[in-house]
Amino acid sequence: MRSILDAALARFILLFAFLYAAFGVHSPFFPSFLSARGLEPEAIGVVLAAGTAIRLVAAPLAGRIADRFDASRAVLAASIAAAALLALGYLGAWGFWPLLLMSFASAVALAPVAPVADALALGAAERRDANGRKAFDYGWVRGAGSAAFIAGSLLSGQAIARFDLTVIVVLQAGLLAIATLFAVRVPQQPLPAPDEDPCSSGDPPRSAHGIRRLLAIPLYRRVILVAALVFGSHAMHDGFAVIRWREAGIGPELISLLWSESVAAEVVVFFLIGRPLLDRLGPGRAAAFCAGAGLLRWIVMAQTAWLPALMLVQPLHGFTFALLHLACMRILSHIVPSGLAATALTLYGTLGAGVSSVLLTLASGPLYGRLGPAGFWVMAGLCAFAMPLALTLNRRPKSRS
Repeated sequence: MRSILDAALARFILLFAFLYAAFGVHSPFFPSFLSARGLEPEAIGVVLAAGTAIRLVAAPLAGRIADRFDASRAVLAASIAAAALLALGYLGAWGFWPLLLMSFASAVALAPVAPVADALALGAAERRDANGRKAFDYGWVRGAGSAAFIAGSLLSGQAIARFDLTVIVVLQAGLLAIATLFAVRVPQQPLPAPDEDPCSSGDPPRSAHGIRRLLAIPLYRRVILVAALVFGSHAMHDGFAVIRWREAGIGPELISLLWSESVAAEVVVFFLIGRPLLDRLGPGRAAAFCAGAGLLRWIVMAQTAWLPALMLVQPLHGFTFALLHLACMRILSHIVPSGLAATALTLYGTLGAGVSSVLLTLASGPLYGRLGPAGFWVMAGLCAFAMPLALTLNRRPKSRS
């Protein structure tokens, strides 16, 4: 039995490694790619927001299909394969409308990838061996993805310095193609049923009322709200940090190192300190700590592009993203009704990071265009508002063991 569980862990690590390496070669430099293709800051904000907006529809729809037909693995593999093909479409796209259409198409394919992969990994991680031990820690899988993101980011920085920004879409397509091969081989295990189903209504878990059942859970709604504020506060960083750093004279190799430094902090949190911090603080206090880290991070970003200061605050991403993600996953793994894992994770991603990212990415273009780096003060304000709300998450759910 243990060998089967170890094999499942290895397959998930390989899947997340290639998947997040594909994200790593693309995400840091994509706004600069759009700029090089003729878009102004306001137009970049629209294109990035449009891609996020389409995920608001595509991700929950794909999640419902995955749960309704018990096909999470098939949905994941098909989505990654489609994203690999669509990535190459950026090679011939210039100007606002072609890039906007490509953003829409790629977003439809990529929308369910991360949440459905998370749902599959959480289900497999909760499986128990003969001694009652969990198969593995979900943080290990997600940490492997973060480590691969670093490798991808470093690779793209070196490749751009040697070629040009176009190389990021070629690298992404290749890595996604490899990830597809592993997506079809990961196990598909449902999450165990929670001890108490607060949204129990007599509906079968795969009924059309699945989304309504999830939103009837008060703790689920609060998780979404805190995630929306803290994850959404990354919108200006994701859209304009690299552009600002390039304008300040920081070269692509150093930009890759800065971006990779933040993701290296994710790896440390996922592998080493995330679980002990959650055990000690509980998810609510941990989430409040993450919001405080975001407040500090965005204040510094608003004030300076001095390289030593950036190197000090970039590791805070380990808290503003990784620790908060683990806190949310811990809560969701205990409260989501059995058979609704893909729906719950895609809806969480949509209503949490998704909606706020659309609105804040749209706002980031005009904010950065008019205020420049001072726009990061708005992001700091969101984290300040999230801190007291996060403390309401500190109710410890009952163990399934």
